[in-house]
Amino acid sequence: MTQLTKLAALKKIGVLNLQGAISEHLSVLQHIENVQAIAVKKAEQLDELAGLIIPGGESTAISRLIRQNHLFDPIIQFAKQGKGIFGTCAGLVLCGKTTTHNEVEQLKLIDIEVERNGFGRQIASFETVLDIETIGQQIPAVFIRAPYITKVGSQVKPLAFVNHHCVMAQKDNILVCSFHPELTSDDRIIKYFVQLC
Repeated sequence: MTQLTKLAALKKIGVLNLQGAISEHLSVLQHIENVQAIAVKKAEQLDELAGLIIPGGESTAISRLIRQNHLFDPIIQFAKQGKGIFGTCAGLVLCGKTTTHNEVEQLKLIDIEVERNGFGRQIASFETVLDIETIGQQIPAVFIRAPYITKVGSQVKPLAFVNHHCVMAQKDNILVCSFHPELTSDDRIIKYFVQLC
């Protein structure tokens, strides 16, 4: 492969650098071939990206910081351009359309209704393995104060379930999950997202 081909195949994937599991996502991305990981704090950084990860953390804090950093509308425009967005845990809440907790200003990027902390508080955190259609079997998943999806729109495809609760879904370029794929050594989910971008 020539140097030019390698450069052409390079994808710049951003991680929203406001609050939450930022370094963990950046670390996984840095180990994926032909990916350049970028910590994103400013709207102008979105222009150079193929995809953006909105990481887990505290959804109320992240939503407030998105507004304070003038990123709310730019992220919506980024999604409308068909670029990939992956919301993990709190990121799922932020990408959703509605939630039972109205203090979170949602981006409404995917037609899902979300129950914040649906699986309970920190003490109820757990690990399991998931079979995820289109991605693979026996994928480890870490749930920490995790939300779940209570309702999906007709255009949204549910991808994984725990105890009949939907924990992962996709619509075109938007991917969301309730858990933390960055906290395991299995990078299949992040690689799947990179391929979407």
